[in-house]
Amino acid sequence: MPPSTTKSLRIAVLADSDTRWKWGALTADRIAPGPSMEAGPRAGAQVGLALDGYLLRGRATPTARQLEEVGVRANSLREVTAVEFLHAMAEKSYDIVVLALVGGGVQAMLHGLARVWKGVEKRPVVVTGYVGVVYEKLADGLLLRHGADLVLANSRQDAERFTAVYEGVGADASSVTEVALPFLGGAGYEGEHNPYTVVFAVQPSVPDNRRDRTYLLERLVKHARLHPEREVLLKLRSKPGEHTTHIEELPYQKLIQRLDPPANFRLVYGNMGEVLDRTDLLVTISSTAALESLHRRIPTVILSDLGVREVLGNHHFVGSGCLASWDQLDAGHRPVPDEEWVARQGVAADGTYEHAFDAARERIAKLLAASERPPLTPYYTPVTAPGYLPGILAGHHLGPDGTPLPGAPAHDKEPGPVRQIVRRAARGAYRHGVQRVAPVIRRMGEL
Repeated sequence: MPPSTTKSLRIAVLADSDTRWKWGALTADRIAPGPSMEAGPRAGAQVGLALDGYLLRGRATPTARQLEEVGVRANSLREVTAVEFLHAMAEKSYDIVVLALVGGGVQAMLHGLARVWKGVEKRPVVVTGYVGVVYEKLADGLLLRHGADLVLANSRQDAERFTAVYEGVGADASSVTEVALPFLGGAGYEGEHNPYTVVFAVQPSVPDNRRDRTYLLERLVKHARLHPEREVLLKLRSKPGEHTTHIEELPYQKLIQRLDPPANFRLVYGNMGEVLDRTDLLVTISSTAALESLHRRIPTVILSDLGVREVLGNHHFVGSGCLASWDQLDAGHRPVPDEEWVARQGVAADGTYEHAFDAARERIAKLLAASERPPLTPYYTPVTAPGYLPGILAGHHLGPDGTPLPGAPAHDKEPGPVRQIVRRAARGAYRHGVQRVAPVIRRMGEL
């Protein structure tokens, strides 16, 4: 039914990592039709919004600490398999479903949901998108997301690229909807703090080797020694043993132990927005934190030390005016962002952000008010991608038509204590293998 003042709008968010849960929950709050929301990114701020969270079971399922760090609250939150989620969608009534997953997960859920809601006139509106900067696998990721009612683009530039890809393969591009990153906000930068604070925001998968990571840490420690009057912070995404959206085989916490950093160097965790509150210079390779920083007009540097390369993602920032090296920073360089580039990324601090989600809310309101909604029709089908789609669906225990495969995890009961213990042990073993065993095997292979 259309949203009203007498009936809560019910939204389900399915996420597969801490960052995607943050994006999905905050996006749900931003796109919910109704009274204008506050500018600050706080899920649940929307009047009459009931948010249920589902965490897709896997290697990156967030821990309780990671969920607390994100700071997003939901009416309910539980861990599920893909089949369990589809079962829940068949039983419960929602207005909107947000799929905050990798491309393959989105595609599997679209086919599964199409089967679950077959013949249902007032099925939920399905929304998906990207957590941050889209700098790799553009066509692949986009086509895997095709079929949702709204495919959210975080900037004008992304909206143009997304539309071009869909139209280029003959797919309906009407789902592409320009918005912005849902977690932008916070107070604008008003001048230097005491002490002056430099923050290096790390990424779990970039760079992906010990040499480059050690180099970055050595330069950060050198900067701290060159400027003892400054506070130099290493902002970490996760603690050893935890996973985020990407696998981290070489945690910075372990690499820094060999470098004997000075007293003005510290490791920090916590919400990125809170860290930015005291930041005077944000340094990163290509983290989405750079966009949060630019939105608040905090001096921001994208490092060029390791080259400007697609594999690092910093090529996305060509034209931003923010590319610089540690040598330049040590010498006092402060970047000046290109205003036109910043505006095209949807992070301009010019007052337009508060209206960035208006178009999405209007489209969803119209869909909710319609007497019926068309069935979900992804671009990939057993006819258009017979050698690709079945493998994606099978990875989530679904057959080519979206039905659960024989032997799929039971969806008619909650896991008992023994199954929960086994799952935790298996996840711990996997993480130990990624962070401890795999690097050793790789080193042995290089001998």
